[in-house]
Amino acid sequence: MQVERFTNQTAQYFDAVEEQAKFLQVANARRTTRLMNDFQKKQEKSRTKGEALAASWVPYDTPKKLMDAWAHYIKESSERAILTMDALRESSDNYYDHLAKGCPPVLIYDYEVIVEGRNLPRPCNYMLLKIIPPEGTETFDDKRPYVIIDPRAGHGAGIGGFKNDSQVGVALRGGHPVYFVAFHPMPEPHQEVAHVTHAEAAFLREVIARHPKSSKPVVVGNCQGGWAAAILAAVYPDLVGPIVLNGAPMSYWSGTMGQDPMRYSAGLTGGIVPALLSADLANGVFDGANLVQNFEMLNPGRNWFRKYYDLYTNIDGDDERFLEFQKWWSGFYYMTEEEFRWILDNLFIGNKLSKNEAFLEPGRPIDLKTIKSPIIVFSSFGDNITPPDQALNWIADTYSDESEIEILGQRILYMLHDAVGHLGIFVSSSVARREHTQMASTLKTIESLPPGLYKLQIERQKGKGNDAKFEVSFARKTIDQMLEETSERNEEKAFAGVARMSESLEDMYDSTVGPMLKTMNSSQSGEVTRGLHPLRLTNGAFASANPFMFWPTMAATAVKQSRKPNLAKTPFHYWEELMADQIEYGWDALKDWREALIENSFLTFWASPQAVEYGKSLSFRRPKVPMQDLHSLTSIQNALKKIDKGGVAAAIVRIVFMIADSRDEVRSEKLERFNEVVTTWTPFKSMDPKERSFLIHDQTLIVRFEMEAGYNALPTLLKTEKEKTLAYKALMHIIGKEEDMPPNSLELWRSLKKTFKWG
Repeated sequence: MQVERFTNQTAQYFDAVEEQAKFLQVANARRTTRLMNDFQKKQEKSRTKGEALAASWVPYDTPKKLMDAWAHYIKESSERAILTMDALRESSDNYYDHLAKGCPPVLIYDYEVIVEGRNLPRPCNYMLLKIIPPEGTETFDDKRPYVIIDPRAGHGAGIGGFKNDSQVGVALRGGHPVYFVAFHPMPEPHQEVAHVTHAEAAFLREVIARHPKSSKPVVVGNCQGGWAAAILAAVYPDLVGPIVLNGAPMSYWSGTMGQDPMRYSAGLTGGIVPALLSADLANGVFDGANLVQNFEMLNPGRNWFRKYYDLYTNIDGDDERFLEFQKWWSGFYYMTEEEFRWILDNLFIGNKLSKNEAFLEPGRPIDLKTIKSPIIVFSSFGDNITPPDQALNWIADTYSDESEIEILGQRILYMLHDAVGHLGIFVSSSVARREHTQMASTLKTIESLPPGLYKLQIERQKGKGNDAKFEVSFARKTIDQMLEETSERNEEKAFAGVARMSESLEDMYDSTVGPMLKTMNSSQSGEVTRGLHPLRLTNGAFASANPFMFWPTMAATAVKQSRKPNLAKTPFHYWEELMADQIEYGWDALKDWREALIENSFLTFWASPQAVEYGKSLSFRRPKVPMQDLHSLTSIQNALKKIDKGGVAAAIVRIVFMIADSRDEVRSEKLERFNEVVTTWTPFKSMDPKERSFLIHDQTLIVRFEMEAGYNALPTLLKTEKEKTLAYKALMHIIGKEEDMPPNSLELWRSLKKTFKWG
C-alpha cells in the first residue's frame, strides 16, 4: 500500500515538473513568435524609411545643394528643439498650476458638485459631479441617467470626459443626464474601500431622487472604477441599472503566458510588503506615482522617448494635445494604506473578488452573483494593462456555467476589440463613435434580452467617421466558448502560492517592521518622500522657476515670431526619423528582455511542484453543476409551474425566445422591435416593469429547460381568435421578413403558423 502511494506521489511530482516545463516552453515560444513578428514589422518599416532616405539624396547632386540642405536642417531642427523645450516648460508650469488648484478633474465640460463625499457620515475624498450640457445639447430628466466612475489608479479624474467624442459626450448626445464620480488627490484619514462604496451608494440615491420618473442609472466603470462599480452593484443591487465595465481587472491572476508580465510583479518583489513599506515611509499614504511608473515601464519606448520625439517632430501642431494629456497623466493621486492593502489582498494578489471570497468589511461579503442588473464588459486584445483574460475570466469564476446566469435572470454581454490600448478604451474618439455609441444604444433594450451570456458584435455597414453605420448582434455563448477566446488558465495555480506567501509576509511585517516605521515618520517626512519621486522631479524640471529655462523661453518667443514651417524634407530629416525609430526599438528590446526575465523567473519558482503545493489551499476552480441538479432548483420549478399560465403575453415572449434559441445570434433591430412590443403594445404596456422582468425570466427558463413542453402548452395560452391574432401581429412585427430567417428558425416559425393557422 505504501509502495503504491509512493509510486503515485512520485508520478504526480514528475507530471507537475513536466507541466512546469511546458509552461516555460509555451511562454518562451509565444514570446519568440511575437517578437519575431514585431521585428519583421520594424524591419520592414526601417527598410521603407531607408529606401526613402536613399532616394532623398538624388536631388542633392552638388556640394552646394548638400550644404544648403544641411544648413536648412540645422536651422529647422534647432527651431523645433527650442519650441519643444518651451512646450516642456509650459507642461511643467501646467503641472505646478494643476497642483496649486488641487488637481481638479480634467473634464472639458462644465460641472457642479452635487454631493461632497468628505461631508458624508463615513467621509472619503470622492465627490459627485453633475455635468452641465454644452450649448446646443439638451438632456431630459425622464431619460435614464448615466453615472461614470473614473479610475483612481495613480491619476486624477476626467479621462471619461476628456473629449467631445467620449463616454460623457455619447451619453449627452443621447439626451441622458450625466453624472461623474470624481475625487480629490488626498484621501481622508484612514479611508477604506468600504467608505468609497458607501459614498457611491449615496451618490446613486441622490441621482435617483433627482430623476424619479426615469429608470435606474447606468453605471459606467473605467479600469479601477470598473471593479468598484461591480462591488457597488453587488452590495447595493437595488440602486443600479445596467453596469458597464471598461478594461476592469476583475480576475488579476489571468493572462496570456508570453505576453502579460504585469501580473507577475508580486511574486518577485515580496507580495504586499513593498506597498506597505512605501505607504509607511510616506506616513500612511500610498503614492499613485508608483502606479504610473509601473504603467510607463510597460512601454518605455513610447513613454520615455517616442511621445517626446513626436512632440518635437510635430511641434507646429501637436503641442496642445500633448499638454492636455500631460495635465492628466502627471496629476498623481493617493490612497491610504488601508485602501491599498484591501485592493492587494482581495484583487491584485489575493484574487478573492471573482471567487466570491472578498469582504467589503467584517460581516459584509461581496457576492457578484447578487448583481441583478445587466452587465456589459468591454476589453481589448491590445490592452496590456487589463488584458481580456483579466476582464472576462471572473465570469467563469463566479458562475458554475451559463445556465446559472440564466437561472439567476442575469444578462452578461462581453465585447472584444482587436487592437485598442488600455487608455484608448476611455479616450479614443473612434472607440467613442463606435463601441461606446453602440453600447449606449444596446443599454436601451438590454433588459428585454433573454437572460444569458452573450458576445456583443459590432460590424461596420457603410459610411465613415461620424456618418458610419453599424450592425449590432448578440451571439449567445457558453462560458467555455468565452474562455476559448482568451487563453488557458492552468498556470494560474502558481499565483495561489504568491497569495499565501504574501499573507504570511504581511503578518510578519505588521508585527515587526510596520509599527516601528509608523512611529518614525510624519506628514512632513511623507511630503518630502513624495516630492523626491522621479516622476515628480521630471514633470517639474522644466518649469519657469528653473533659471536654466530663461534662455529657451526667450529664444522660443523669437522663433515663434519668425518661424515659417517648411514641410519639405531633406535627407537629414529622413535620417533623423530613422535614428528615432532605432532608439525606440532599443528601449523596446530592453523591455522585452526585462519581461522575459520576469516571466521565466516567476514560472521557474512559483510554477514548481513545491510552490504549487504550497498554494494549493488558495487555488480552486468552481465546478459545473449537473443539469439534473439545476432542473430541481426552486426558481426553475416555479417557472415550470407557470408553463400553461400567462396568456397572450407569455405566448409572445415564449415564441420569440424559442425562435431566438434556434439561431446563433440575435440582431439588434429585432431586439429593439421586441423591446417596443413588450413596453408599448397591449397587453404589456399595462404591466409593471418588475412584472415584465419576471415574465421574461420565467419564459427564458421554460424555453431553456422544457422547450418541448413549453411548445405543447402554447395552445392553452392562445385560446381565442382575438388572442391568436394579437400574438401573430406582434410576432410578425418582431420577426420581420421570413426570407431573412435561418433554416432552423424558419422551420419552427412555419410549424407555429401551421399550428395556429396563421398567415
